[in-house]
Order: sequence, then C-alpha cells, then structure tokens
Amino acid sequence: MTRYGIHASHEQIPPAQLLADVQRAEQAGFEVAMCSDHFSPWSSRQGHSAYSWSWLGAALATTGLTFGTVSAPGQRYHPAVLAQAIGTLGSMFPGRFWVALGSGEASNEHITGERWPRKEVRTRRLEECVEVIRRLLEGEEVSHDGLVTVDRARLWEVPEPRPRLAAPAVSLPSASRVAAWGEGMVTVNQPLEQLRRMIDAYRGAGGSGAIALQVHLSWAPTATEAEAIAHDQWRSNVFAEPVCWDTETAEGFDAISEGVTPEQVRTVVDVSSDLEWHCDRLRAYADLGFDEIYLHHVGQSQAAFIDAFGEQVLPKLRAA
Repeated sequence: MTRYGIHASHEQIPPAQLLADVQRAEQAGFEVAMCSDHFSPWSSRQGHSAYSWSWLGAALATTGLTFGTVSAPGQRYHPAVLAQAIGTLGSMFPGRFWVALGSGEASNEHITGERWPRKEVRTRRLEECVEVIRRLLEGEEVSHDGLVTVDRARLWEVPEPRPRLAAPAVSLPSASRVAAWGEGMVTVNQPLEQLRRMIDAYRGAGGSGAIALQVHLSWAPTATEAEAIAHDQWRSNVFAEPVCWDTETAEGFDAISEGVTPEQVRTVVDVSSDLEWHCDRLRAYADLGFDEIYLHHVGQSQAAFIDAFGEQVLPKLRAA
C-alpha cells in the first residue's frame, strides 16, 4: 500500500516554522516525510535555505515520522563527512532515516570555489562517493584515490541498521544507471506515461527497493489563488537540464524565469483548488506502483494545505 508523506522545503520556509509544519502534518495523518538539502533557494522570492542536517535531528526527535533527504556528496560535502552525518542520524533514530544521493546542482555546489564539472564527471564522482559512503557505514576503514580522495577514514558510530542509500533520477537514462547501486529510487511528478517508463527503466535494469515520488502541487480555496502561489514560488523550477543543473544563483534563476507563464508552471506543478481533483491525481500516481508519495505544496504557508489534505484527501486515498 502506498504511504503518503509531506515534503519539507527548506528553500521556502524558515526552519522553526518548517519543524512546526511537519509536526502538524504528522497529527493530520501524513505517514512519512522528506526534505531538501540546499545551500541556496531557487529564487530570491523563496528567501530561505537552512542547514537540513541540524533540522533533521530536531524533526526526528520531535515526531515519530521516518525522514529522508536528497543530498549531493563530492563537492560541498566530502563523502566521509556526509557518511558521518548519515551514520549519526541512523544511530540515534534506527530505521527512521534514509538518504538519496545525487550529483548536485551548481546553485548549491559553486560556493566551494571549485570548478563545476560536466555532467558525466559528476555522475562518476557520485558513484565513487556512494561506494565510499556505503563502506564507511558498514564499518570499514576507507582510503580512496579518484575524483574524490579519502585517507584512512573510519566511522566510530556505525548505525544499525544501515540507512538506505536511495538514488534520485529524473530521466530514463539516469533511472537505468542508478539501478546498479540505488536501494530505491526517488523521482518527481511528470506525465503519467513518462513516470511509468521511469519505473520500468529502473526495475528493468535490476533496481531494487522502494520507489518514491515527490509531487509538486498548489492548492488554495480558489483557483486564482492556487495559480498565483504556484507562479510566484515555482516558476524558477520549470527549466530542464542543463539549465537547472548549471545556473549558479537565485538571482540567475529569477532573471531567466521572468517570462515564465502560469501555463508553463502547470507543466511541473499540479495546480487546482479542487481537493477531489488532487485526490484523483494522487491516486493515478499511486496506481503506477509508487511505494511512497511525498506531497510538496509549493506555497510558503502550509497549515491550510496540511489540514485540508489530512481531513479530505488522505482518508480517501487510503480507502481506495
């Protein structure tokens, strides 16, 4: 049975409020949660970007939810340091934390001053980091020379069980490639047939573990308000690769998204004031075979969304 969770967007909401939001979501019936791990927001209008690893400790300690995050080792995070962060949460909250390891975006990684590698190099760097992190989490001493360098690293807090290392993917080639190492796949809402092909590509290449979907949506009591929220907060996120990977600043995203229309935003955000419409849409995603679906209301105020979906959407989805 599909589990429904909430996505906590650090780029849009300050951390204290975001913590209160996930606590409210648990009370409203959301079963699981995940969050972003950014250094910079996608737009100056979003205006936030707290450190997710500090926040995750508080969120795990003050709820009973399982949490995941999408993080990028290799540049901003040395893989041994990231393994220590993963291992610490895994040791403190056994079985309640997972991480999806991605190749990153320049908007977060450029801060180191290092050159932003081309995509194929970033992919190989990620695969090296995944192997380093997995070995460290299993208690090995690790040295490694390659696109990342590790010298006799060892974790002194080895989590049991080891947190799951899932893989984010948004294209068919990436879904096939990450099947070699991913302990589950995380993707985002796309047309239903494309999502079906994503699942087939991952499973067909031997991919195992839970498959999760993050759904960007906008709901408000009126259609006009729902559309305005989506256009204000998420128009910087309509761009396909390589723009989304290679743009370095929030100001850059704002500049290139000046002419984005509400209709374009609807290609990446499910926008409606009709809760029944959202219910049908989420049911269609679940029917594809997703094990977990994380709802990301793209507005900066979450309370009304949490209450409305907790009362009127989640019960219908579970009954179905």
